Amino acid sequence: MSLFAVFLIGIGLSMDAFAVSVCKGLALEKYKWRYSTVAGIYFGIFQAAMPLIGFFLGERFKDYISAIDHWIAFVLLGIIGLNMIRESRNKEESCPIYPNQDKAFSPKAMIPLAVATSIDALAVGITFAFLHVRILPAVLLIGVTTFTISFAGVRIGNIFGSRFKSKAELAGGIILILMGFRILIEHLGGV
Repeated sequence: MSLFAVFLIGIGLSMDAFAVSVCKGLALEKYKWRYSTVAGIYFGIFQAAMPLIGFFLGERFKDYISAIDHWIAFVLLGIIGLNMIRESRNKEESCPIYPNQDKAFSPKAMIPLAVATSIDALAVGITFAFLHVRILPAVLLIGVTTFTISFAGVRIGNIFGSRFKSKAELAGGIILILMGFRILIEHLGGV
């Protein structure tokens, strides 16, 4: 898998973190750069750590399922992508307002969000093991991509509001589904 393909997967995975970052920015009365930095660090680290954990889990089992690994990658990316598309259409979800802005970016507030937005990356890491992806460059690229997108998301949310939240989740879902199709087609000998 090329670094460009990993970059696209990183963009797709980071869209949940972007949506949460937009919500965080929307809830701010007074924007500070450190809020963007905190969001970028939490989301970037967790988005990089989860595929690494998934990769090591996948490495343990890849010998047993190497004949169908491309189907597993296709199904996992498809499920994650469809879930993101479904979430993008959910109109009931709203951004919480925090009376204390600093508490909104505290570890107590950020760690559960970072874990929740990076669970999908765990499954992607498993597919990386099956596809023999060089894991260190991949997780670094995903982490940096997520940091950048989350950093920008807080500011964008503060300036523009939640207008981009559902569009980001939709785009992320579509990217992951397309990458799943690409992996399947490559392994079936189509490209």
